[in-house]
Parts: sequence; C-alpha cells; structure tokens
Amino acid sequence: MTDYAKLDAWIDAHFDEEVQFLQQLVRVPTDTPPGINAPHAERTAELLKDFGLDAEKHAVPEQEVKEYGLESITNLIVRRQYGSGGRTVALNAHGDVVPPGEGWTHDPYGGEIAEGRLYGRAAAVSKSDFASFTFALRALEAAAKPTKGSVELHFTYDEEFGGILGPGWLLKQGLTKPDLMIAAGFSYEVVTAHNGCLQMEVTVHGKMAHAAIPTTGVDALQGAVKILNALYAQNTLYQQVTSKVEGITHPYLNVGRIEGGTNTNVVPGKVVFKLDRRMIPEENPVEVEATIRQVIADAAAESAGITVEIKRLLLANSMKPLAGNKPLVDAIQTHGQAVFGEPIKAMGTPLYTDVRLYGEAGIPGVIYGAGPRTVLESHAKRSDERVVLEDLRRATKVIARTLSDLLA
Repeated sequence: MTDYAKLDAWIDAHFDEEVQFLQQLVRVPTDTPPGINAPHAERTAELLKDFGLDAEKHAVPEQEVKEYGLESITNLIVRRQYGSGGRTVALNAHGDVVPPGEGWTHDPYGGEIAEGRLYGRAAAVSKSDFASFTFALRALEAAAKPTKGSVELHFTYDEEFGGILGPGWLLKQGLTKPDLMIAAGFSYEVVTAHNGCLQMEVTVHGKMAHAAIPTTGVDALQGAVKILNALYAQNTLYQQVTSKVEGITHPYLNVGRIEGGTNTNVVPGKVVFKLDRRMIPEENPVEVEATIRQVIADAAAESAGITVEIKRLLLANSMKPLAGNKPLVDAIQTHGQAVFGEPIKAMGTPLYTDVRLYGEAGIPGVIYGAGPRTVLESHAKRSDERVVLEDLRRATKVIARTLSDLLA
C-alpha cells in the first residue's frame, strides 16, 4: 500500500471522529461582533489535547482587543517537529464568524447533519478546516510518519475584522515564520490571489429641526442620498476596470449599513453609513481611497450646510501570488485531481482574507480546504450555512497527501 493509500485509509477510518470534532466546534458560538472568541479557543485546545496535540494559547492583550472593537481573542498554535531540515508548513483557519442572522431552518449552533451536509454557522467558513487540517495532520503522523520538517496549525480569531489581531498579531510578535502556508478555502479550486478591501465609515452632519419648519434645519439624509448616489455611480465605472486574474472580475462598492435621524417628525441632523470597496489585485489601495474620499467630498459640496467625516475602518491589501507557492499549487492540483476526479484550477477569488498577511511577511501561501464550488453554495454569511461531508473527507485527504509531499 502506498503512503497516499495509507493516508486515505486512516482518514476514512477516523472520519466519524472528524465530523464529531467539527460538530463540537460549531456548537461554541464565535459571533463577531461582539467577538467573544477566547472560549472557542479554549474548547478547541481541549479537543486537540484529546488527540495528543498541545496547543499554545496566545491571548491578545484585553485592552488591545477592546480598542479594536472586539471582546476577547486567543490565537492557537500547534507545532509538530519531525526532524532537522525540511520545510515548516503552516495551516491556518479562522474561528470567528459573522452572526447567524435570520431565516435558518437548522440550529446555527447545532451542527446538525441532514442529507450528507453538516449545518451551522462556520460549518463551511472556516471551522470545517479546523477539522480538515487537524485530521490531515493526524493522518500524516499515523500513516506517513515524516522524518524531517514540521507542521504548524494556526487557529486564529480575527478574519472578519481583517486579521490584524489574528495571523497579523502572531507574525508581528515573532511567534511564527513558516516557509509555506495553506489557509482555509474550498475544495474545487486552489486560490493564489484575492481582492483587497477598503471599509469606511462616513458621517454626514446637517442640523436638526422640527419637521414643521424644515427650513430651519439642514437635512443630513438628503445630503447622504446625494453622496450615496455618487458612490453607487462609481460601480458603473468599475465595470470598465477588469482584472487579468481568473476568478476576479472588476472592482465594486457596497454600502452595507445606514443609520441616522432621531424621530419621524425631526429633520435628521446626522446620518452614518458604512461602505465596502473591493479592490482587484492590480489596483493601488492608496489611489482607491483617495478617489473615494474625493467622490464623497464633491457630492457633499452640492448640499449647503452639509459637512462630512470619513473614518477608515479596514484596509486589507489584495493577495498576489508569490513565486514560492508553486510546490503548494502543484501538490494540491495533483492530489485534488486524484481524489476528486476532476481538475482543480489555480485561480483568484473576489473575497479578501487574512492570508494576505502571510504574503506580506514573505511567506508563500495558497487557499484550499473543505467546501463546495462557490461561496453561494456554502451559504457562508447567510442562513443554513453548510458543508458537504464528502467534500470535508476528500479535502482532508488532499491536505494530508500534500503535507506528505512537502515534507518528503
């Protein structure tokens, strides 16, 4: 029996255990906001210890976390050393998720299984890869028995806010510097590039007044509408800017939250909205931000008495392929083809992730893991998020085989 067959057989024999591990992870909420993530890290560490895997607990200082807008973050590192020489390969997945929202037909924290799918918030993105990466590592040690190199598991809790206190914090503290890394992703493509993201909070100030005498006030909402129309008009222009990276189309802008006013019979004196601007890899983030600020300023100037404050909430750079990622891409494509029975394309994604932080530190990486063909299929960030269990099983095999190759 080849090492690959031994790895596959071990994963098949322990797959029920892997599914139960994922269920346990889904049952501990990690909604961000509010971002109370330390309890999940503690539970994960307990479960890993049952497998003989000791997790270092790296708690981000409470004040730093609260200033960031979250409650608690404890990042985990599991280090497994097999001998001198060879590569260190890191596997990173994030445990923080957006709140479940409405419309669920399954308990978002139940880990329920129906028709070959496991349901729950983060079942697909990315607690599924806590499971795939952990069991790929266990299979590697049980069946391939590597004699050099090392593997690290990085389980972090800040992807939804940009990763600065997740992988970014581990790297800044000098707690890790792997040679290669694989981050949580989906099973039918290996992602080598992704969009960047700029998020901003825009506060439009006017002057409150009684609705019976509106001319004594300045309507902040009307000013905001002009600004919003100007921003949305940019989306038409963005369609003319196309990326050369397969899987990525063009930039786009979304306004995801608006609040303002005090009552129905009051001219609103303040409106606040938050925007999200996705940047293709070819764009310059500094220029993008400057342009957005100018569009807002020009539109605000059309309304007498309106003033605007702009606060940057997030600037996540795009992920560009590093030359050293070829061994990762080659291994995942080879084993993905063998296990899934179809080609695994190397491409980009319109998402943004905290993988970019490894790339910015000079660590070549790719995105690959357990999940369907598209974000839409997974219901990530929507009701009834799910992972197909057979995708979980096969992705675990691909990761285990890839680790075996990289440490050979």
